[in-house]
Amino acid sequence: MSKLEQILILEPSNDLRFRGPFTDVVTTNLKLRNPSDRRVCFKVKTTAPRRYCVRPNSGIIDPGATVTISVMLQPFDYDPNEKSKHKFMVQTIFAPSSVSDLEAMWKDAKPDDLMDSKLRCVFDMPSDNDKMDEGVRMRRCVPLSSSSMLSKDSSSSSSSSSRCLPSLLVLIAAVFIGFFIGKFVL
Repeated sequence: MSKLEQILILEPSNDLRFRGPFTDVVTTNLKLRNPSDRRVCFKVKTTAPRRYCVRPNSGIIDPGATVTISVMLQPFDYDPNEKSKHKFMVQTIFAPSSVSDLEAMWKDAKPDDLMDSKLRCVFDMPSDNDKMDEGVRMRRCVPLSSSSMLSKDSSSSSSSSSRCLPSLLVLIAAVFIGFFIGKFVL
């Protein structure tokens, strides 16, 4: 008998993309959708189990339902010259009418009943332009509304409206810290 075709619809279907920098955990999502009229058991496997945390890594998907899998890549030193050979496999089987022990079910499964899909991992490092755009986004701040500013004339109002809330908060914090240091230390 030939191997069964994967019943679940995977999104993405071929590549799991992880966007750097890889100094912190980087998470990507994998959606599994069951278009069939039967319950489907799934299990997610990887060639690099110490590098990833997968939640949930197994379970049952009801007919018509979708499950979102979080795939978390652990921090590592990224080398752009090294190609990733990490792969994931989503293995599935139609759920028997009564499932009490998933592990036993997987052990007893016949190879002809299993379906699988393979995905490769792709590591994207942001380009220098992306980094600069991200830095600009991080520096942007919410301007204070003109009604909350104390200004006497319209010229100072227009220049005041360009101030940013984080800058004002830093200034207020510096005044309070200076006050406490002056009061209690000096």
